[in-house]
Amino acid sequence: MTNYVDRAGLQVAQSIADLVEGQILPDLDITPDHLWAGYASLLADLVPENLRLLEVRETLQAQIDDWHKARKGQPVDGAEYRAFLEEIGYLVPEGADFQIGTGNVDPEIASIAGPQLVVPVMNARFALNAANARWGSLYDALYGTDALPGAPEGKGYDPKRGAQAVAWAADFLDQAVPLDGASHKDVTAYTRDGAALVARVGDATHAFADPAAFVGYSEDGDTASYMLRHNGLHIELLIDPAHPVGATSASGLRDVVLESALTAIQDCEDSVAAVDAADKAEVYGNWFGLMTGKLQETFEKGGKQMTRALNPDKVLTAPDGGTLTLPGRALLLVRNVGHLMTTDAVLFEGEETPEGMLDALITVAAAMHDLKKTEGARNSRAGSVYVVKPKMHGPEEVGFANTIFTAVEGILGLPMNTVKLGVMDEERRTSANLRECMRAVKDRLVFINTGFLDRTGDEIHTSMQLGPFIPKGDMAGSVWLKAYEDGNVDAGLALGLRGRGQIGKGMWAKPDMMAEMLQAKTNHPNAGANTAWVPSPTAATLHATHYHQISVAERQDALASRDRADLADLLTQPVLSGRNLTEDEVRRDLDNNCQGILGYVVRWVDQGVGCSKVPDINDVGLMEDRATLRISSQYLANWLLHGLITETEVNDALMRMAAKVDAQNAGDPAYTSLVENPEGPAFQAARDLIFQGVTQPSGYTEPLLHAWRRKAKELQA
Repeated sequence: MTNYVDRAGLQVAQSIADLVEGQILPDLDITPDHLWAGYASLLADLVPENLRLLEVRETLQAQIDDWHKARKGQPVDGAEYRAFLEEIGYLVPEGADFQIGTGNVDPEIASIAGPQLVVPVMNARFALNAANARWGSLYDALYGTDALPGAPEGKGYDPKRGAQAVAWAADFLDQAVPLDGASHKDVTAYTRDGAALVARVGDATHAFADPAAFVGYSEDGDTASYMLRHNGLHIELLIDPAHPVGATSASGLRDVVLESALTAIQDCEDSVAAVDAADKAEVYGNWFGLMTGKLQETFEKGGKQMTRALNPDKVLTAPDGGTLTLPGRALLLVRNVGHLMTTDAVLFEGEETPEGMLDALITVAAAMHDLKKTEGARNSRAGSVYVVKPKMHGPEEVGFANTIFTAVEGILGLPMNTVKLGVMDEERRTSANLRECMRAVKDRLVFINTGFLDRTGDEIHTSMQLGPFIPKGDMAGSVWLKAYEDGNVDAGLALGLRGRGQIGKGMWAKPDMMAEMLQAKTNHPNAGANTAWVPSPTAATLHATHYHQISVAERQDALASRDRADLADLLTQPVLSGRNLTEDEVRRDLDNNCQGILGYVVRWVDQGVGCSKVPDINDVGLMEDRATLRISSQYLANWLLHGLITETEVNDALMRMAAKVDAQNAGDPAYTSLVENPEGPAFQAARDLIFQGVTQPSGYTEPLLHAWRRKAKELQA
């Protein structure tokens, strides 16, 4: 039962009021009365527009549904389809050329290319791990994963495995920071010669091919840290001959530490299961702790109590004798909720209010504690707050986000455009109108990205009535997807996002398959993206090697002159169009999607876990969040609608896959069996996501998940 207090005509949950008034507002020179009165005014002004925009979504979808129904069984005429989308306002005219004007952007976003983590901020330990993933041991990342062939032998340190890691790292150093006339694998000592770092191989001394790569050092007897820089990213050589690893190296090199996750998105949205005021207070409290720098988490690992906190900055001596200070943490962005969902954390006249608006107010207010800092460890040295805004459909909705943050800046007394926005290009109407979406926030924009899963979910839902979609495994080769991926980069380059923001690519979903990632994820920097998502700090360190191998700046220069992606390709729907699937193909996809839905939903609904490594039907662990659920449920809803599968077949598959999911979770003492509880909230949520998928707004999973999670919490209370 949520307790409320009255504030400026609003009913504010006690937990939210306590956090805001007792922790966030003190030291900000903002009174509770001012904040809540301002927020009440914001709601009065903007909630009607929020509701209107959601009605526009529904109206456009109904018009598209009717258009497809009227042409059922007929091939789509591309020109006719495009004219129809223009007529109803789904496609908007492109205006005059313009350039992104965002200022005061930190270099981690504006000018340096590197990995990006996404992490549920509701989990303090994960949030801290992501923030601290700015630096990562290359030796550890190689030694402990399948990035190297084989596996460590025995319980202790395996010297043979260690030698593999050392050899791989030496090859990497030869590519990124080569020596003049020698290889790093042969170095017998790294020493400083005045303002230069040199390497000795026997009696010979070798300079670095680029002497300017050496940017800092610290030395203490036989131990030293030598900092190098390449493609804007830092590489730290740690020298310690007394260390077990350093003792096996002729040079005493005990580790190569890479600057890894330059940025990290602390997520209030897809990767969290925050369904009520108590959950939201936890979300906001952790973000506040990150912004003050005081967040800590104590946990048990290996039978020992450990406390995790934010890492300090690295302070070194520059070659000229000055001081070099490098951030010890990833630059943090916060992902707010989109325009659809409401929250019981603040009520107005007894009704829930838009969750995204409350996110905007409280996450920005919390970030003001970072803006107040003038020295020491800070998040933004440029004086900005970075918010990622998801699930927006088209330019009008993006412009509405701009209006929300302008209002929040007014309440909090911040200069215009202090808040920078990342626009997630993951809805079809946004992709088709991306340049006008960017125009709507041209002086705030710092990020555009592509994401296969959510984007495919909206692709299916938009054309739900047209016909059955091709199997999930075939979607990666579809015409629209290449146009989508290329078009996003084209827009970012054409409109001047270089030097002002990030062009991002999607997640590597297999955290245990680093060898495959090392091969595949070069595609992202090669595509012109200056950041891409990774599922773990270890993956960030390994993905960082790609940004040394590939100069994103050079790739962007090469891509800037190509022809822009074709809108006609983007609008080509990936339906079967007369292709017949075999019974085996249908059953395989049915089982695969049912297993994925159940595996994710059972943790979300029963345990409140919004993002985790969920085994797929082949027992491969995949990082799953609501985007995965959206595509799977929309697929099955589409195939049901068009008769490829029946309700009986879906129910049978759900029961078969429930047994599979139960077996995969057998070692979890908190797990509740699906097979034994088919009437329970988790199983029923999975059924609803499929059988009500056609009618869910934009095919989103949140309304049903929230309802069933709240039911589960009631039953568990």
